[in-house]
Formats: sequence, structure tokens, C-alpha cells
Amino acid sequence: MALATEEIVEKKIQPVKQLKIAYIMSRFPKLTETFILYELMALRDEGVEVEIFPLLREKQSVAHPEADRLVRLAHYQPFISLPIIKAHWHYLMKKPWTYLKMLYEVLAGTAGSVNFFFGALGILPKSALFARTMQQLGVDHVHAHFATHPAVAALIIYRLTGIPFSFTAHGSDLHVERRMLDKKVQAASVVVTISDYNKELIIEECGEKFREKIKVIRCGTDLDLFAPPFEKDSETQLRIVCVASFEEVKGHTWLVKACELLKTWGIDFVCHLIGEGPIRRHIEREISEARLDRQFVLHGGLARQDVIDLLRSVHVQVLPSVPTQNGKREGIPVVLMEGMACGLPVISSNLSGIPELVEHERSGILTEPRDYLALAQALKRLYEDKELRRTMGRNGRAKVAEQFDLKKNAKELYRLLALQHTR
Repeated sequence: MALATEEIVEKKIQPVKQLKIAYIMSRFPKLTETFILYELMALRDEGVEVEIFPLLREKQSVAHPEADRLVRLAHYQPFISLPIIKAHWHYLMKKPWTYLKMLYEVLAGTAGSVNFFFGALGILPKSALFARTMQQLGVDHVHAHFATHPAVAALIIYRLTGIPFSFTAHGSDLHVERRMLDKKVQAASVVVTISDYNKELIIEECGEKFREKIKVIRCGTDLDLFAPPFEKDSETQLRIVCVASFEEVKGHTWLVKACELLKTWGIDFVCHLIGEGPIRRHIEREISEARLDRQFVLHGGLARQDVIDLLRSVHVQVLPSVPTQNGKREGIPVVLMEGMACGLPVISSNLSGIPELVEHERSGILTEPRDYLALAQALKRLYEDKELRRTMGRNGRAKVAEQFDLKKNAKELYRLLALQHTR
């Protein structure tokens, strides 16, 4: 599925014209969306000029130190301001028909969904100012991360300015509601998604005619930073890690149930949970009710180096993802790439795009969602078979190096965007 040849990905990017790219994302810098941060950093390291336009400022207390220099460059805007009003007046006066058509398209296209309609009302004002700012900066291309509100903002900017845009579709942005997806796909110069699974979803929704427009470019991880330790100690306690925000889709409940079985089987283990989220208190109660307080360590949100240090100290990574009642499901979790890059065998769910990363019985073990017995049996098996852990860990890192290398895939993305400006 890769678009780049070995010759291209091994060299500095050499497009016909060096593009200035504007990135749009929902929040920045968001702790649970580090893949956007590191993609931006990889592009900038290659000399690509990138402007950052977040729809909202992230206010989490823990942020990655690497984000500091990019935060200072980001174009944050309030929901309404005098410059925003002036931007709308500018387009209404200069391009009245274009402006009114855009307004109707966005409001009519999001009607019927409370989330999308009020989200559109929230982003529409600042999108006009983004458009003016991008024109003044000489932006050549707009790229949005996620097919929801960021892609709508990119569409608004395209309608007002004609600046070509693209977007990357990840996971839940396709699985719950797909408002205006067909319009966004039709208007975009190219559509990127992170899995073959997602590509087929988009084609099913928007039509076979868009197959060639939709390209699969994987998210990735930094193989220099996420690397295996020289040697794991030989203690008999099984050390487990789950790196995931506390949301239903991540499946923490089923990990707790699996660990309860491990305890009844007499297995000595500790399970580290990294992340924050809305159901943390609920999971804490489940841990206490299962009398597993001594076996679980909750770290909260951690900066990247702390995550790396913990990944390098454990034996196995678990992410028991599940589809939620409203249809939300994973894309391909970057945290699994990071664990595999550190040489960890992984246990996850046979769901959505995950099997495109985790090869069952080769780099990890896939279980059916919510099957906590199978999850516990997989953990027990890896506890008892150290050689299997090592073999799966080696295979997993090789898989990430082949298809999920951040630097290679960032170059591949830029090459794809540059191609849109040479036709």
C-alpha cells in the first residue's frame, strides 16, 4: 500500500515546488493525538514550512515538551472577535455568492446532527479568519487531521479561497457519523486514511468512483526513540502496560476482568495504566471491587519520554479495544506501534484496522472484543513462554520498521500532497 519508493523515502524531500502547508486539527497540542505533533515535527525536520491552525487550544495539564516550540507558532483564535467579523465581511463583499453558497452548504449539510451543527456554528466564524490569514501567509495547501470538524474547516477555506485541501481520516471520525463526508471527499484534492479498513468504509459511503482519490498512508512512530532495551531483567513477575485514554472504546473493563482471572490462577503480575479520561473513576472502582488495587498502578497522563521508559521496562502491552454502543471504534492505535517498536509483544482486539498492524501469532495475539477469558489466556501464555515474547517482539518491531516508520510516512504524505500541485 505504500506510495513511496525506497529511493524517495531515503532522501530529503525534493518536490518540484516547496509547499507551505497549513495544518488544521481539533485541538493542539493534545496528549492523546501525539501522532499529529510528531508528524508536524517530522515534516519540519525535512525543511517543510508548516503553519498550524487549531480549532481549539488544548488545556490539559500534561503536555509533551516537544510541543512547546510549535505551540508558540500556532494560530489560535477565539470563537468571535473583531478580526473574525472583518474576515466574514471581506468575503461577503468580495465574493457574496461564493460566501452565501458556502454558508448554506455547511449549515444544511450539518443539520440533523446536534454535534455537527453546533460544531459547525463554532468553527465557521474562525474558519473565515483562517482563510484570510492563509491567503496573507501564502499557504499553498491545507491538510486537516480527522474527517469531522477539521475537514469541514478545510472545506470552508477551500470554498472561500480556492486553496486546495486534503484530510486524513483516522477512526472514530468515520465510525459514528459521516455528515458531509461525500462533499468533503469530492472537494478534496486527495483523501488520506490510515488503514485499508477505513478506505473501504469511505468508498462504501461515497462511491467506487473515489477509490483512486483515497490513499492509505499509515500513522507511524519514531523508531530511534521507541527502541527495545538491551535486556529485560529475569524476575518472575509479569509486567503489563496499557497506554490508553479512559474511554469506553479502549476496553479497560475487560482488562480488569482478565487480570482478575490471572490473580485466581496464581499469576504474579502488575498492570500499569497510562492515560486520563472520563471513565477513570469508574475503572478505579472496578479495580477496587475486583480487589486488584495492589496489582494496578495508574500513572495518569505522561510525557513521551516517561511512556518510553515504562514501555521498555515491561513484558507485554495490552489494548483490549471494543466497539461502543454508538458505533465508535479504533483506527490503528499509535500506542501499539510504539509498544511494538520497543520490542513488546502486544495483545489487542480483532477489530477495524488493528489486524493490519498486529499479525496474529506473529507479532502479537488478537482476541475478540470483550472476550476477557481469551485475553487472560493470552496473558498467561506470554507469561509462561519467554521465548514467544521475544520472538513476537522482534517480529513486531520489524513490522513497524517496514510499514509504520514515522519519518518515512511523513515524507510519503508530503510527496503525495506535492503531487497535487504538479498536475
